[in-house]
Amino acid sequence: MPATHALIELAGEVALLLFGLHLARGGILRAFGSNLRHVLARALRHRLAAVAAGTAVTVALQSSTATAFMLTTLAAGGAIALVPALAVMLGANVGTALVSVALSFDTSLVWPVLVAAGLALFRSAGSARLRHAGRAVMGLGLLLLALELIVATIAPAASGAAVRPLLQALTAEPLPVLLAAAALAMAMHASVAAVLIVVTLAQAGLVTAPAALAMVLGANLGSALNPLLAARGGGPAALRLPLGNLATRLAGSLAVLAFLDPLAARGEAAIGLPGFVLLSHLAFNAALALLFLPLLRPLASLLERILPERTDTADPARPRYLDPASLATPPVALADATREILRLADLVEAMLQGSRRLLREDDAGLATELRRSDDVIDRLHAAVRAHLVALAARDLDGTERDRVDDACNAALNLEHAGDILDKGVLALTARRIRRRVRLGPAQLAEAETMHDHLLRQLRLAMAVLVGGDTDAALALVDAKERFREIARTATAGQFARLREEPGAVETAALHVDLVRDLKRVEAHLAAIAHPLLERRGLLRPSRLLVPAGP
Repeated sequence: MPATHALIELAGEVALLLFGLHLARGGILRAFGSNLRHVLARALRHRLAAVAAGTAVTVALQSSTATAFMLTTLAAGGAIALVPALAVMLGANVGTALVSVALSFDTSLVWPVLVAAGLALFRSAGSARLRHAGRAVMGLGLLLLALELIVATIAPAASGAAVRPLLQALTAEPLPVLLAAAALAMAMHASVAAVLIVVTLAQAGLVTAPAALAMVLGANLGSALNPLLAARGGGPAALRLPLGNLATRLAGSLAVLAFLDPLAARGEAAIGLPGFVLLSHLAFNAALALLFLPLLRPLASLLERILPERTDTADPARPRYLDPASLATPPVALADATREILRLADLVEAMLQGSRRLLREDDAGLATELRRSDDVIDRLHAAVRAHLVALAARDLDGTERDRVDDACNAALNLEHAGDILDKGVLALTARRIRRRVRLGPAQLAEAETMHDHLLRQLRLAMAVLVGGDTDAALALVDAKERFREIARTATAGQFARLREEPGAVETAALHVDLVRDLKRVEAHLAAIAHPLLERRGLLRPSRLLVPAGP
């Protein structure tokens, strides 16, 4: 076969390999992404359990890079501590080596079954989860087919008299070979694919044992670079985990390079070159896990000193948790958006607590500062909305699409609540301060009762968003009815007071306006529960006893 023809075929086969890996990884993430996150969350209490969980999740995803992307986002947001996250990555590296071993066996009869079964499941399944699982099975079959085709393309090259001496000359120096393999793994976003290509070259006799071992080290380093590059814009906290993962692999690679020739010679003599490539990959990552597991706490402390958290006081509206890289993993992207929405809720809570203080205190500076919070809320809401719109354009299942809708609804209602607090409640308190108006004891008690009710409603609304709790959603809507009675009683009381004190018009008008705006805020908080209750058939379409006629 002409060399040009072989190169074109090889490029297409590598593309098929990457496409199969993408299908398998994406299908697993969409079908079981939330379950994988729960496995990680439960295992983070103990380092050994975290290593085991990292291994299991990576075997399922067939890529330690995918696990690293998921963990980097969670660790950067503070959802996972750095020490257990590093332990998970040690296990993930072992998992990707196990996947390489499993995929190296003869699969000539396996891939047709996987492709056929995956396609049948994808086309006939009634649920989105089963369709995604079918896509994952089909992707695994295509991956195995691509490996067979690569072997069939590369193997004839071994018979060429001019090819072997040329490759041996090119692979004589370990460092250039290591860097080339790192670039290959980085381009593929997967050490599995790179290592399996090294195995193919070894089976064809196109590389020596030292060169093959150097390429295995390079594949490990290259796959650790992708999460690090993706985390560059996420701040120091986002860089710690991928940098720690790269540091452990780099330390191990340097140690192996120091004894490269004797290790390669003994390994090839003991089990043959192709087996040595696979087992060296597995042994390398297992040794790193054993060596660094006791050292994770000092490593984490060093990373935190090198990359201290920066507080961006100049721009409080800058999103802290939204990471474009997480959009490839919908459960992580939703977690990012939820954490940012909780920041919106914190700002609304601060505005409510501040306006409650301003009912009694004449602090014009506090009123001005709190009104600036609405600008922060508006900008954060715009960032969250853009993130969720980009996520909604992805291939989501029904549950993920519902969660995106719930998050959009919550963010929008919090933004509206912030507007009402800014232009209504806080503007009224500022006017009260300017005009030196004092609310009476009964008016203060009513207004403070409503503020306390809204603060409880806000926390309940966030419980509905984060946990999807039906009981909390019912309690949130039910409390709206009680608040309506509080507001009605407060408004009626003002007219009674005016009849007794006709001169208290300004105080009464201020209080009535305040009740009106607080009632509008309450309506937006209660609306956060509406999508969940509508999906579960627990929300009436109208409060009317008799529907209106045409």
